[in-house]
Amino acid sequence: MSPILELQTAGIVIVDHGSRRQESNDLLDHFVTIFRERTKFKVVQAAHMELADPSIEQAFGRCIDQKVQSIVVCPFFLLPGRHWQDDLPRLAAAASRKFGDIGYLVTSPLGAHELLVDVMVDRLQFCLSDQSGQPCSNCQGERRCRSAGTNLS
Repeated sequence: MSPILELQTAGIVIVDHGSRRQESNDLLDHFVTIFRERTKFKVVQAAHMELADPSIEQAFGRCIDQKVQSIVVCPFFLLPGRHWQDDLPRLAAAASRKFGDIGYLVTSPLGAHELLVDVMVDRLQFCLSDQSGQPCSNCQGERRCRSAGTNLS
């Protein structure tokens, strides 16, 4: 495996588990769009570990097509588990081999990062302020928001 080069020449692959529900897969695409717009990374691809396309291998290929020199696989998982420990490294290694042993790195999951507290507080405030029962962008694809019908008074 080649060494990881400068981050500016790397492709970023953001990987979630994947779902049979297209609405869930679409949310990863939405997150990747936001990530790409808010960062200076030129090559950012979404991938699903299983159940949906693009696969990790397909995302590697899309990065290679954009002339990256290495790939950083960022799991969109909260905590380390079997997928992070076993599956992602295995799938990334197989994709690397298919593309000439391109250098890659699998980063740690999001974990108990202190900024996730801010995300959770934001989500709490949003859901508590919107008791309309109408679907919102966070509950995309659902018939109603999960908070609908909850009586907190």
